[in-house]
Parts: sequence; C-alpha cells; structure tokens
Amino acid sequence: MKYINAADVLPKELLNEILKYVDGKLLYIPTSRRKRKWGECSGSREYYKKRNNEIIDQYKNGVTINNIAKNYCLSYDSVRKIVNK
Repeated sequence: MKYINAADVLPKELLNEILKYVDGKLLYIPTSRRKRKWGECSGSREYYKKRNNEIIDQYKNGVTINNIAKNYCLSYDSVRKIVNK
C-alpha cells in the first residue's frame, strides 16, 4: 500500500478537523468499493466450487472417500467434510 500525505490531497479545514483526532499518527481510510470475497479475483473460488461438486458427484456414484482423497491429493477428513456439507 502506498502512503500519501494528507496535506497534499485534503482541504485544509478537513485536515485540521482530522488532526484533532489523530495528530501525527497513521490513519487507514478503507476503499469505498465493494469488498470482494475470497477467491473472486483469482478464480480460486470457482475452481474449488467446481472441484468440490465433482467430489460430491463421485461420492454419490459410489466412489469411496479413500479413492477420492487419493485422486485429488486430499486427506480423508478433507473429503469427508466436503461430502457431508
């Protein structure tokens, strides 16, 4: 994150008002944009959703948890959590 000097971007009156509360300290101002959920930007969210649906389908079709775990390089407990949702 790049820091900018508040004196360079804020009106003097607003800067003086802020200084009453946080004189000389760092202040974080969050973005006004909607915060994205984990994995939305990178595509990870969709990837794991698709993978988990494949795992659930395989389990419903009779593939054992041990075989699914081996095929996806997951632990038995990880697969069990996915199929028991």
